Amino acid sequence: MAEALRLYGMKAVVTSAAGGIGEAAARTLIKHGAEVLAVDTPNSGVDQHFASVRGIQGYPAELNEPGSIPALVEDAAEKLGTLDILVNEFPLKPDVPIGEDGAGLDELLRKRAELIMAMCRSALPYLKKSPAGRIINMGFLRSVFAANAREQSKRAEQDLAAISRALAAEIGSFGITANHVQPGAIMTPDSREVFRKDKTLRDYCISSSAAKRLGEPVDVAKVVLFLASDDAVFVSGTGVAVDGGRVDD
Repeated sequence: MAEALRLYGMKAVVTSAAGGIGEAAARTLIKHGAEVLAVDTPNSGVDQHFASVRGIQGYPAELNEPGSIPALVEDAAEKLGTLDILVNEFPLKPDVPIGEDGAGLDELLRKRAELIMAMCRSALPYLKKSPAGRIINMGFLRSVFAANAREQSKRAEQDLAAISRALAAEIGSFGITANHVQPGAIMTPDSREVFRKDKTLRDYCISSSAAKRLGEPVDVAKVVLFLASDDAVFVSGTGVAVDGGRVDD
């Protein structure tokens, strides 16, 4: 029973939660005692999606504009009573996988950084009051990048790692941790659509994983649970790759 309630009383905000990794994270956190505000875009149907799920409130909100984030965080804190855990994933993806030329990557990284920092800075006053403040930022799926864009994928990972380190240094004295999760080829609805159009990329992702398979959202959610729990109280400014092991580096 103690293991099942390792997040008892914790209040979490999970973004991009109507499906994929976000949904898996939200459902995993409530299984372990947290109360979750599951946020997704207005057209995602997130409020109806979780209408009958005890412990999760679905909340439609704008997630693509940094200027809308402070009001979202304030509303989330009001609905939950406080904030302890942030799981930040934003609906940022190119129309087609980013190729070797890296076209569009700079803008994607800039927007992600702005959204993460807006969320974290807005939540900081609440997290400072938490006995166990946790920030967990989600990296881009491998399906965001073409098979020949390994360097571009690594650059995106390095960019997120730098954000985690900077946040950890800034907020560590308040007892708040900041980490990131770097998923590999995870079979989310977005990845499924990409792989349907590009079976070569799907096959590449399978062959370049030591596990020789695609991952599932719950594989990532279990790592989110670890980073949100007291098990990770002395883990900050770092990242965990959930990719089955890489054989192409």
